[in-house]
Amino acid sequence: MLVTALLALAACPGAAHAFGEDEDHPPAGPSGGASGTTLTAGVGTSVTVKQVSGNKGGSPGKPVVAVDPNWKPPSCWYEPVATPEQLKASVDSLKKGGDLVHVTPSLSWGEKLMVDHYEKGKAQSDGAKGYKDFNVGKDGKFWRGVMNPDVADTFEARQCETNLFWQDADSIPDIENAPTPEILAGYAYNKIKVPDTEVEMKPEAKSTVKLPTWVWLDKGEFEPVKVRAELPGTNLYAETTARPVSLHLDPGTADAETFPADGECAVNEDGSIGAPYTRGASKEDPPCGITYLRATGGEPHRMKASITWEITWEGTGGAGGDLPDGTFEGTQDIGVQEIQSINR
Repeated sequence: MLVTALLALAACPGAAHAFGEDEDHPPAGPSGGASGTTLTAGVGTSVTVKQVSGNKGGSPGKPVVAVDPNWKPPSCWYEPVATPEQLKASVDSLKKGGDLVHVTPSLSWGEKLMVDHYEKGKAQSDGAKGYKDFNVGKDGKFWRGVMNPDVADTFEARQCETNLFWQDADSIPDIENAPTPEILAGYAYNKIKVPDTEVEMKPEAKSTVKLPTWVWLDKGEFEPVKVRAELPGTNLYAETTARPVSLHLDPGTADAETFPADGECAVNEDGSIGAPYTRGASKEDPPCGITYLRATGGEPHRMKASITWEITWEGTGGAGGDLPDGTFEGTQDIGVQEIQSINR
């Protein structure tokens, strides 16, 4: 559900595209349409997001979960949507019964409002001044409010519900929820996809009681992941980067000891975590690992390995900062056997 008015420009009979979109870049989410003079809802945002680096192993990756349970991505913001010519063409289409998409269900945008306010220049009931002939000849665009499609329909998300309003070219509205690099960084947070957390172990899958299991991740296995978000029609962008900083081990049972004792294995200077097992080191304490104290029965232990990702951002004009750390957890089955003794 989109709580804003986004009128579509009919490109040909029976077809319509949202302002700023084309056939190669369809809107995110379902479309809407018109029935008489009442318009229906659609979902979408003009923000473009692409992965710049990281997670190159071919896996689509998984989203991280913010460590801070109180952190939330931005709920809504404003975007440029239509030139005067596009708005005029869309209203002309509306007058002829043409199709419209991506409009608000709560503002009931119909022909009378569009003609009175944007063509004839009549003020709205809230005092908003009208626009003569859709501001044709002026340099700028009409803007809309959008709800973040990644969040629920909440009171906060509806704070950007508004009629289309004019903004001169090369400027950003001086209003609450105006787009900023920080808003784009927060939006990009939910677009970060990190590799699955599957660690190397020795012994593999079958440990022995009171003998350490070495756990490690090789250098480059978990490199930084960077995502860039841009708002077309403005000079606003942000690059949000997730860097792996530690691996946390949960043995899956209380009958175990971890190395280090808190189970938090830091990333080494070369980007690896822990150290691979070497021959003859079975009785040494690993820099990252687990010692199980009791054998498993029929069911293996479900060892959890969680990577913590430190997340920062930088954007337009040298802006930047930190976002809450994110985590991604994977599980692996571990069977534990008794020490085999030999009687002579």
